[in-house]
Amino acid sequence: MPKTEFPRTLGELRTSQFAAQISAGRTLKEELRSNLICKLERGETLFPGVMGYEDTVVPQVVNAILSHHNFILLGLRGQAKTRLARMLTRLLDANTPYVAGCEIRDNPLHPICKRCRDLVAEMGEATPIAWLTADERYVEKLATPDVTIADMIGDIDPIKAARAGQDISNELTIHYGLLPRANRGLFVLNELPDLAGKVQVGLFNIMQEGDVQIKGYPVRLPLDVMLVFTANPEDYTARGKIITPLKDRIGSEIRTHYPMTLEQGISITRQEAWTNRRSPVEMEVPPYVHEVIEQIAFLARDDKRVDKRSGVSQRLPISTMENVVSNAERRALKARDTMAVPRIMDIYAALPSITGKLELEYEGELKGGDAIGRELIRSAVSKVFNSYFDGINLRQVVQWFEVGGSLKLEEDLSSAAIVKQLGRVSDLMSFTGKLGLGESESDALRASAGEFILEGLYAHKRISRNEELEFVAGERVSREERGRDDGEQRRGFDSKRGQGGGGGRRNLN
Repeated sequence: MPKTEFPRTLGELRTSQFAAQISAGRTLKEELRSNLICKLERGETLFPGVMGYEDTVVPQVVNAILSHHNFILLGLRGQAKTRLARMLTRLLDANTPYVAGCEIRDNPLHPICKRCRDLVAEMGEATPIAWLTADERYVEKLATPDVTIADMIGDIDPIKAARAGQDISNELTIHYGLLPRANRGLFVLNELPDLAGKVQVGLFNIMQEGDVQIKGYPVRLPLDVMLVFTANPEDYTARGKIITPLKDRIGSEIRTHYPMTLEQGISITRQEAWTNRRSPVEMEVPPYVHEVIEQIAFLARDDKRVDKRSGVSQRLPISTMENVVSNAERRALKARDTMAVPRIMDIYAALPSITGKLELEYEGELKGGDAIGRELIRSAVSKVFNSYFDGINLRQVVQWFEVGGSLKLEEDLSSAAIVKQLGRVSDLMSFTGKLGLGESESDALRASAGEFILEGLYAHKRISRNEELEFVAGERVSREERGRDDGEQRRGFDSKRGQGGGGGRRNLN
C-alpha cells in the first residue's frame, strides 16, 4: 500500500487492515515469529549474504526467535555477528504505526507513556498517527565502560521540567534513554562485557519483567523490545565479564565461527572485497590467487604464534585481496598494460593488510610480524601449488636452473615482457594449462601463472633465490644463505626495495 494511503488518525487506524497488526496480543517477538514462519514456509533465504552459517548458526537463531528468546551472538572478531543482528529487521513488518511525536514509538491502541495516554484521552479518534519502517525500528549501541544507566534507561530532565512548569517527579519530565527509544523494535548491544556491571544490572527488569524504572520513581514502562547481544569470548577475562544474573536471563547463547572450508572463505571474500571497481584497465583475479589469500587466513588461525583468543578476522583476506588488486592495477598502469592480473608478488606487497590483523604470541613477537606474514604466504602458496601440481613432473623446469639458468623479473616490465622472460625457462609455460589457461589467454594471465609455478617450486625448496632476488637452482645458494633464517633474507629485500611496496626490482617475493 502506498505511504499516502496509510491511516493518519487513530479512528482511521481502528477500521483499517493494520488494526489486527498492532493488537494487544501481537508483541514484537510474536511479530518476528509469525514473519519468520511465513519465510520458512516460502523457503526464503533468511539472511542473504551471510555465508557459512546455513547449517550451524542460522538454525540456532531461528530456534531462538521461534522461542521468543533474547539471545547473544558469541564469537571472535570478524565473524559477521553485527551483520547478522542487523539483518533481523528483515523479519519485521514493513511499516508500523505509532502515536505521532512519541519518543518511545507508542502503540496507538495501547499507549504506555503518560504523554500519549493524555493525548489519546484529549483527542480521541483524531489522535495523529505516524509510521515507522523496519529499519527505523533497529537501535544499536556499542557498549563501552563509560556508558551509564541514564544513557541506557533514562533520567529526569530538570530543564524539561522547568520549561513545562512540571513538578520534577512528574513522568513528563523524563528524558528517555536508548532502551525505551527502542520500544517496539530491536535493541542490539555490541561487546556486552565492556558494559559496566552496574549498568548490566539495569537490564534485569526489561529482560525478565518487561519494564524499566527511572531514578527510583515508580514509573512503569512495559516496553515491547527484543534484546540481541554480541560478545567476544576473550572479553570474559580480558576486558570485563557478563555478570551471572544477566547471562542467566539471556534465552539463547549462539556461537559463531569462521568459515569452515576454503570455498566458504573464498565466497565471503569475493562478496565483500572491493574488486569490482572502475579502472582504466581490465582486472581479473585468477582462482589460485583467491585460494592463496584465503589459505593465509586458515593457516594463521592454526599457527601457534598467533593469539587464538583474539582470532584472525575474515577482514584479513578481504583487505588483502583489495590491496593485491590495487598493486596489480598500479603495475599495469605503470607498464601501460590493458589488463591487470594479480601475481604472487602482489600478495607480498599486501603485507600491511596481513600483519595489522595478526595478534602475536610471545614467540611470534620475537620473530616479527613481517617474518610471520611472509612465512604464512609461502606456506599458503605451497598448499595451493600442491592442489594443482600434485603428481605433475616439473623436473625439466628445475633442471633448467640446475644447469646454470637464472631468472630475474622486474616489477615495471609489461606482461608481454614478463611472458617473454618466462618463456626462456624450459617447458615452464607449457604447465600453465594445469591452471586452466590456454595458449590464447592474455599475457597478463600467463605471466601470473608462470610466476605462480616458480613461486610454488620455491615454496617447496626445489629452486631458490639469491640475495638479489634472482631465481636460481637450490644448490647454487651458498651454505651461509641456506642456513640463514628466511625472515632475515627478506629483511634484506625490504632494505633494497624501501617501504610501501614501491618501485625497484621485484621478483615474486
